[in-house]
Amino acid sequence: MILPNETTVAVVDGENLRLFRNKGHEPHIELVALPDPDIAADNQGSGTRHRSSTANPDAGRLAEDNFAAAVAGYLNRQVLAGSIADLFVIADPRTLGELRLHFHDALKGKLVGDLAKDLTARSASDITETLIRL
Repeated sequence: MILPNETTVAVVDGENLRLFRNKGHEPHIELVALPDPDIAADNQGSGTRHRSSTANPDAGRLAEDNFAAAVAGYLNRQVLAGSIADLFVIADPRTLGELRLHFHDALKGKLVGDLAKDLTARSASDITETLIRL
């Protein structure tokens, strides 16, 4: 995959957000870690619609939904403020689905791609290799 220079890469799961910026010049990818933002997951996300025990059997899932909604809110604010020009999102499938529910139209316009895979525990070089193989 060719990832545009200065693209922000968000790597997310139900508990963690890691941000990187691509400093490599096309077609090369060189991810540089950005400071971890403070995400307050007090937002009730779309999990508020899933309160039945069959749809959302535990508090852990609701907490993950809340975190994903909070991450989407953070990314939306960054895009609207002009801090993110292009965005690529990597998240486990469930979290990616929850994120998509909360993406602002402006963020959708800046999204250059996404990948449904859990890479939050991987190194920047592993994430880079995964992006190169796309």
